Amino acid sequence: MNNKTSSWHDVFGPNLGYLLEQYELYLTDANLVDESLQGLFAAWGEPQLEMTQNNEAGSQQGYSPTFVMNKMKKLVDVLKLAENIRTNGHLEANIYPLEKQAPSNLLTLSYYGLTEEDVREIPAELICPEKKGQLSDGLAAIQYLMEVYTGHIGFEIGHVEPEERLWLQNKIENNDGALSFSTAKKADLLSKLYKAEGFEQFIQKTYVGQKRFSVEGLETLVPSIEELVALSAEDGIENVMISMAHRGRLNVLAHVLEKPYEAMFSQFQHSTWVNDNPDYSETKGSTGDVKYHMGAVKNRQIQDKKIKVTLANNPSHLEFAGTVVEGYARAAQDDRSEKGYPQQDVSKALALLVHGDAAFPGQGVVAETLNYSRIKAYQTGGTIHIIGNNRIGFTTESEDSRSTRYSSDLAKGYSIPIFHVNADAPEASLAVMRLAFEYRKNYKKDVLVDLIGYRRMGHNEMDEPMATNPVTYNIVRKHPTITAVYKQQLLDEKSLTEEQIKEIETTVLTKFSEAYKNIDKEASEVRSIAELQAEHHHEIPKVDTTVDKATLTNINSELLEWPKGFNVFGKLQKILNRRLEVFEKKGTIDWAHAEALAFATILKDGTPIRLTGQDSERGTFSHRNIVLSDEKTGEKYCPLHAISTSNASFAVHNSSLSEVSILGFEYGYNVISPETLVLWEAQFGDFANGAQVIIDQFISAGQSKWGQKSGMVILLPHGYEGQGPEHSSARLERFLQMAAENNWTVANLSSSAQYFHILRRQAAILKTDEVRPLVLMAPKSLLRNASAGAYLEEFTNGQFQAVIEQPGLGSKPDQVERIVFCTGRLAVELADHVADSKAFNWLDIIRIEELYPFPEEQIRSLMGKYKNLKEVIWTQEEPKNMGAWSYIAPKLVRLVSDQIKVSYAGRPEMSSPSEGDPIIHKNEQQRIINEALTPTDKKAKEVVSI
Repeated sequence: MNNKTSSWHDVFGPNLGYLLEQYELYLTDANLVDESLQGLFAAWGEPQLEMTQNNEAGSQQGYSPTFVMNKMKKLVDVLKLAENIRTNGHLEANIYPLEKQAPSNLLTLSYYGLTEEDVREIPAELICPEKKGQLSDGLAAIQYLMEVYTGHIGFEIGHVEPEERLWLQNKIENNDGALSFSTAKKADLLSKLYKAEGFEQFIQKTYVGQKRFSVEGLETLVPSIEELVALSAEDGIENVMISMAHRGRLNVLAHVLEKPYEAMFSQFQHSTWVNDNPDYSETKGSTGDVKYHMGAVKNRQIQDKKIKVTLANNPSHLEFAGTVVEGYARAAQDDRSEKGYPQQDVSKALALLVHGDAAFPGQGVVAETLNYSRIKAYQTGGTIHIIGNNRIGFTTESEDSRSTRYSSDLAKGYSIPIFHVNADAPEASLAVMRLAFEYRKNYKKDVLVDLIGYRRMGHNEMDEPMATNPVTYNIVRKHPTITAVYKQQLLDEKSLTEEQIKEIETTVLTKFSEAYKNIDKEASEVRSIAELQAEHHHEIPKVDTTVDKATLTNINSELLEWPKGFNVFGKLQKILNRRLEVFEKKGTIDWAHAEALAFATILKDGTPIRLTGQDSERGTFSHRNIVLSDEKTGEKYCPLHAISTSNASFAVHNSSLSEVSILGFEYGYNVISPETLVLWEAQFGDFANGAQVIIDQFISAGQSKWGQKSGMVILLPHGYEGQGPEHSSARLERFLQMAAENNWTVANLSSSAQYFHILRRQAAILKTDEVRPLVLMAPKSLLRNASAGAYLEEFTNGQFQAVIEQPGLGSKPDQVERIVFCTGRLAVELADHVADSKAFNWLDIIRIEELYPFPEEQIRSLMGKYKNLKEVIWTQEEPKNMGAWSYIAPKLVRLVSDQIKVSYAGRPEMSSPSEGDPIIHKNEQQRIINEALTPTDKKAKEVVSI
């Protein structure tokens, strides 16, 4: 065999046809065919019919070349049909409860010009190799594939990795993922369906018109989730973390987290229920939230295994809780007790995200979450996604809410297997959950189940769906409920009798009425918001954040020690080595240096740290450099992983280019690991705009709504430095507007020592009643501004100061006529302009470093010494309708007498956060400074008074 033509001379008939079909797959992707065939195709090329030899062979057997070629074509066509059934069987599968799909020509014999006899001639093992000896011929094999791929489950796996696709194909075609449904299992499933359906119907009859966001039409979702919890327990998983929007939450709370019916009915009754079960917990903040947004935690015993099931709180912002739950799961998987990066064990926790069919393609946070599912910093070893598909979004039909055939199509772009299943086929639904679970376990990747049902009620129980969707709801109202469907199946197959089914139904329904009898029918006392808030009022205690000089000196030296042979970029090495000189020559410590020292000392105290952001390893402004790269090999090294004093893990990651999903993840991580100092850093402060839902719905209000505490830190670079509207403002005003109930701390600092101490204070209050998030207007130009640096003594002896009086000013109190209040970067710029303090005896400048909670008593004390005070000015860089002015003006007015004017110096009201031209910026900055520092009688322009 010396040439390509002669290499195939002994191959003809059906075998040659099979090789031709395999060669087509080989051209598409070599990994799709056996390794032995890959070698042959690489060496010999395309299988070819050598007419002379085949003619002789054909003549010896009575076959003509035409006959042989025709047989080969039919083989290829049969194999194409088989492959199309596998790939496109979902187009004809019975996956919709309310209607059947139209038959697909692609799956018919006639489409390929085949007859049943043609197909029978093909050996079954060529079509279904894994079923060798179990199918009589090719026709039986094709019929088997049709049964498997067009039943109640539609499989979309053609887009996944070849190895995974073959694994799934083997599982699907051998029914390896199927459950063994004994009579007892069927009875148990029917009981669960009666519970899910009966719960909704009981509330509907008992509490007419009250919203519950019923799961009716998709009741199979509840036992499906229960099945995943049971599988997780069986596999030794310690935590199942669930995210889902409001539809069906009450049912899942009742039947997966086992919240007592008495507790549920008491909420509808507005009466009191006292929880005496130590294994069940749910929290409520000062103002609370509606019942179908609340979450819970249940420690469950399933057979001999214990497992914690967490249903995360979820506001009506649909899919955003999904990324929070991913953070939950990762935190539960990470061991943060040792130095270095945390050690992750993905078998400790499973993230289960339940999506809406309109929200899954409609909400961008879903794509962001899917995108990071395999990124080192965020992956959780595979998430199981379920689309609770009721085929309508509020009142919008599918054709108006997406541009794709299925609501799940987005997942194809991330190579995620998709299983569509008919929710009216509960046994198939549970079988799919097992297959999804096994895939996740085997490949540590995401998998998606599209559970397709319908919505029996309106969007809520007060809606009339006939007004907007009459055609659909005429069908729905004629359609039998899930218990009727499954009951009939069990009767038809003689699995259960009418009497047995009736007994199950009666037992279930009796529990509802008994629970209702047990609840208090008297409405509980309605308390005012003020009374509720009083119970949750906590001030941050005084914390010693100093660190002795010897410790800081040792840490500083270790941070600048690198492994032997590690080649730090020369220019960077010189910059970092200046940090040694600072200690040796008593220079000032800049911002990034202070941060590194803070992190190292926090780790020494045994507090783990996690820092993420789009450029957090280096820092957006090339300032941090907490992870170094060998300039020759690219190898990474983080000094904080090696210092001898570290007693906890330090994780720093560059994040994906997302804000909302990443901030949500970090919030979730912090909730589950409250002992960890979690920091999220925006590239620029205004990037927080893209994470506003997480900020509004979770971080600012999580404690008041759900009693969910967080001590995370949000770093938002802020400051007007001529970079235009998009990179000046972190929208300080928004955080101050949402500030109440000590929900967080909002600070705008002016020195590196202040940053050091506030980080250490934040770490110290983790896991205390006083903990709350910290929102920092982080610096840009101040990172390298010598005036923002601090001497070592400020770290060893100081503390965080909510208010700072300008050094050198106010030394002659009787001469002070004006106080200028300011914050952040502008405070440093003003300080540079009053370096000659003798010329400013008439002035004092007070920096408000902690804007919320407002340090009223400290400011009152400072102002009290100025008996001849005539005016108070608040000056800021931001426009008048932005920044702190609207928040702080009434507070300052309250602190002064009626004879003292409170005025504003800053940019005028603007729709844009700043001007775009750097020259205009420079002129505006100078004008603002002049206005603040020029005596009233010398002003060219009167300061605008409120």
